[in-house]
Amino acid sequence: MKYITIDGDDVGQKIASAYLHNDLLHLININEVVKQKTDLIAEHLRSINFVIIFCAADGVAAYSADDNIEWENIFLAIKTIASSEMSFSAGCGSSLREAYVALLSAKASGKGCIHIYDNIDNYVSNN
Repeated sequence: MKYITIDGDDVGQKIASAYLHNDLLHLININEVVKQKTDLIAEHLRSINFVIIFCAADGVAAYSADDNIEWENIFLAIKTIASSEMSFSAGCGSSLREAYVALLSAKASGKGCIHIYDNIDNYVSNN
């Protein structure tokens, strides 16, 4: 099995800002955009034979039995879905744990990117 976990970037900060500015309309908009984008990402993953195991808040997690996944192409599709409204980071691995560690690496490396667990050392050395 191969796993991917995807998380919206800086969504918590946007929500906090809406609360602090008492901006009801902005908070509603954030909620609508995040829900729409995560649903579209989950739909795309399903269309390429992933099984969705989590789709809530600003995250999506899924797995596939396919061992030959082109992660960069998947992430390009995610970036297209997100458009300019928000960005996502993603992590991939052979287990949920590996995918999550790769996600943390992507978030720590500037966000808006995908990291694959087997290549984490390469990502770190390239920064």
